[in-house]
Amino acid sequence: MSPLRTALLLLALSTLPVRAEVKLASPFTPHMVLQREMKVPVWGIAAPGEVVTVDFADQKKTIAAGSDGTWRVDLDPLAASDKSRTFTVTGSKSAQPINLEDVLVGEVWLASGQSNMDFSISKKVKFFAGVANEDQEIAAANYPNIRVLTGTATKSYEPQSSVPGQWEVCSPQTVPAFSAVAYFFARDLQKQLNVPVGIITMAFGASTAEAWIRRDALAADPQLSPMLARFDAAVQKFRSMPHPVVAPPPSEDVSAPSPIATPPPMATPPPMPSTGLAAAPAPRGRRGPRDPDPVHDQHNPTVLFNGMINPIIPYAIRGAIWYQGESIVGGAVGRALYPRVQDALITDWRKLWGEGNFPFYIVQLAALKAPSNTPATREAQATVLKLPNTGMAITIDIGDEKNVHPKDKQDVGDRLTRIALANAYGQKIEYSGPMYDSAQPENGGIRIHFTHLGGGLVAKGGPLKTFVIAGADNTFVPADAKIDGDTVVVSSPTVPAPVSVRYAWDNYPEGCNLYNAAGLPAPPFRTDSLAAINPVPSTPGSSPTTSPVAH
Repeated sequence: MSPLRTALLLLALSTLPVRAEVKLASPFTPHMVLQREMKVPVWGIAAPGEVVTVDFADQKKTIAAGSDGTWRVDLDPLAASDKSRTFTVTGSKSAQPINLEDVLVGEVWLASGQSNMDFSISKKVKFFAGVANEDQEIAAANYPNIRVLTGTATKSYEPQSSVPGQWEVCSPQTVPAFSAVAYFFARDLQKQLNVPVGIITMAFGASTAEAWIRRDALAADPQLSPMLARFDAAVQKFRSMPHPVVAPPPSEDVSAPSPIATPPPMATPPPMPSTGLAAAPAPRGRRGPRDPDPVHDQHNPTVLFNGMINPIIPYAIRGAIWYQGESIVGGAVGRALYPRVQDALITDWRKLWGEGNFPFYIVQLAALKAPSNTPATREAQATVLKLPNTGMAITIDIGDEKNVHPKDKQDVGDRLTRIALANAYGQKIEYSGPMYDSAQPENGGIRIHFTHLGGGLVAKGGPLKTFVIAGADNTFVPADAKIDGDTVVVSSPTVPAPVSVRYAWDNYPEGCNLYNAAGLPAPPFRTDSLAAINPVPSTPGSSPTTSPVAH
């Protein structure tokens, strides 16, 4: 049975005994944005055999609900429109139609990941959040054609059919709770495209990548399936022991599980009924008591896919933006699997949505003086570019030395927007900083070639910094680096026969300043290809290790 069919069946079984009226799946609420220029799936439940009619934008689609009460229709591609219209669903056996007011058509993107995507515009909403120039950004947020659906944090052992949340119109009153990265991406995109933009935000702090992946996708990979085995064993152990049912206050902690009521022993978390009009998520506070149930730990596999992603599939989207960081269970050993986990997530999401290789753009980790914030981690993230229709926003220059949650989310949004405009929408703009292409020895130095020159290479603010060079002994020393046309020549008098160069190869490469004329930074890179990556500090006093940290 397909994931959608399973979700719809769960929805039907959870609600039909209570009410027989036709219902929409949870992503469909007033003020929503529907994706333009592609088919728009609409789904929900009704009484078995009930004839359901969806009426929107001069289209009427009718279908009979199946014997399990599930139904789905696909609207034909819609033109973009900022005209406020009513979306109506009628059931032949239902007393009242569903009328969703103020529905627009434009571009819809999914925003997901961990705390830096969950990071809100205002620090009053989440204790770790609050953007630079918060008050000014909030006051200026009058964008009625931007709409945001923020899912309530939901973790589950089984795939769920709904996630609480509702579409909200962007205004100074609503924007404080929006994901900052998602908002700035939507704002910049809407200004450039001049069509409505909708963002579906499904993010949770400290979540590991595997928490967002479907069980079947993990089980199919022999290197990833042990994650499931350990998780299942932990769940069974927990549920075999007596536990009181407790309900601690709602809480959010970027390094600990969020407290949720503990189910009775061996109980399966019940599916959540969909009303199409879920309550808005409550503000999240500081850390609360730890919940001992493994299902309620966002570090465990599948739990956030089940609770937050499964319910929104297959809502039509243009693509996804992802700010997850490196968190994966298992420390250094686990992070060696990060490219494989990243690949599994993207490939499976695309498969489930059924829209082909939709755009998937990630944010590479910013600079931070933290043990796990290694160049090897950023290199692992960069493997996303091997997949079709992907992009990477480079943020090495806008980190915070001590804060895992840097406040400059405006530049993050801008860089993601540039990638989308160039690749998803075909605008002829530069969207990446200089990318390492090749290297060759030359006159006692090494000449580095780049793509994405963006009008030419630039040493921002003075001579190039954070380049190191090594000979055959693999001992790296600080190097002189100079721009020569569209290349950089790197050398050191102490390395007469250089073999390798690295740039910004440090947890916090202070002063890294290689840009292109478009104002975009080069990411960290290395010309060597060692079997084992051993980050070498380019600044004194740094000692990279591999313990996990939330992003």
